[in-house]
Amino acid sequence: MEKEQQKKAIEALLFLSEEPVKPDKIAATLSTTTEEAEKRVRELQEDLFSQGRGLQVFEAAGGFQMGTQPDLAPLLEKAFSEEVSSNLSTAALEVLAIIAYKQPVTRIEIESIRGVRSEHVIDNLLKRKLIKVSGRKEGPGRPILYGTTPDFLKYFGLKDLSDLPELEVENGDEQEAESLPESKTPESKTPESEPVFEVIDNPASGDSLEEYGTALTDEQPPDADDACSGEDRDNF
Repeated sequence: MEKEQQKKAIEALLFLSEEPVKPDKIAATLSTTTEEAEKRVRELQEDLFSQGRGLQVFEAAGGFQMGTQPDLAPLLEKAFSEEVSSNLSTAALEVLAIIAYKQPVTRIEIESIRGVRSEHVIDNLLKRKLIKVSGRKEGPGRPILYGTTPDFLKYFGLKDLSDLPELEVENGDEQEAESLPESKTPESKTPESEPVFEVIDNPASGDSLEEYGTALTDEQPPDADDACSGEDRDNF
């Protein structure tokens, strides 16, 4: 099969596939080597970019996938407005960011960082298969540990977890955040600490893990009294 015909075949294969296609599968389809298949994919990437096409080929979850150019997101959201509601909420992105950077992590540890209860958010992320149960932590109660899934990588267009942007913590609090005990609730709160997550864009939906402010602070998980405001408690 000639080079141009191989690239056409790869373009069609990626266009029709809903999942990232592994290099070895592309090679088997073209009856060639994995190295040759990857070379043709790179050439296809360059062709699409140089021609200013609306589609691009990107790496995700150890394979290659075809998607739209990020700058077209506003137009596509307008055209498919009914699907925008399926994007992740801010709370879901907060929890995802914590799990992605701290995994494996327990629900109590997530709530210690966010400062609010997160059971429902975690349940929804499990249903969407963006996170998974990765085991249980040794200790009292053996709490469940959570981690990210290949669907998480696909959703944000990441090749693997090493593609996550480096976590930045302002005011020299990075060392404090890293030394945070995993099995205990932090004793103090540092309001002035404002960690920053660099943007991880989802090329398909426009979602991103951004600067959420509450992430990686030392807030304790709320107790039952936090369910109502101080003014409401005064009225009891």
